[in-house]
Parts: sequence; C-alpha cells; structure tokens
Amino acid sequence: MSRSSGIRGSRIGAGPMGESDRGNSVERVVVTFWCADGHSTPAVFAAEAVVPETWECQTCGQPAGLDRDNPPPAALAAPFKTHLAYVRERRSDADGEKLLAEALAKLRQGR
Repeated sequence: MSRSSGIRGSRIGAGPMGESDRGNSVERVVVTFWCADGHSTPAVFAAEAVVPETWECQTCGQPAGLDRDNPPPAALAAPFKTHLAYVRERRSDADGEKLLAEALAKLRQGR
C-alpha cells in the first residue's frame, strides 16, 4: 500500500495567485534606450515614475539615451591605476616621509 498526499503536485505556497494575493498591479510603460553602437535596451517603469535621461546598455555597458538618432557619447575608459598611484594623487612625497617617520616613531616607542 502506497502512501500518497491528498494534494498531489502541490507545494507549500502553491495556489491561485490573483491580485488579492499579490496586491494591485501598477500601470507600467516600456521605454527603449539607445547607445552609440545602435543597441536597444528596453526598460520597464511605473507609469508615474520619472524616466531617467540615460540608462546602461544591456549589450555593451555604454550609456544609452532616449533619442535613437542622438545617443549619448561612449564613456571614456579610465586607465587602470594601482593603489600606489591613487595614494600618490592624494599625498606628496613630503607627506609620505612625514607619515613614515610618525609610524616608525610609534613602533620604536612600543619596544
């Protein structure tokens, strides 16, 4: 004798999913954005939402705009910088020497 569930093919949370279970749906609009490479990116917004001027292209990652004939220019890729390059932008050599002297002084005091 096999045991069978009284409700076959069902799982926890299964059931009719109507608006009463999920809440009222909001009116939506589909807006298409265009990048400089001619890719189209559709995005769905609530009808009363403010649509941004630019959106990231799903295909190439470049900025995309609302005007197909006049898309935003491609973003310039910043060259890779090391951590040391960022530090040197913020600090001069004199600042670095001063910080090093302070750190060494603290280490020597602790001994």
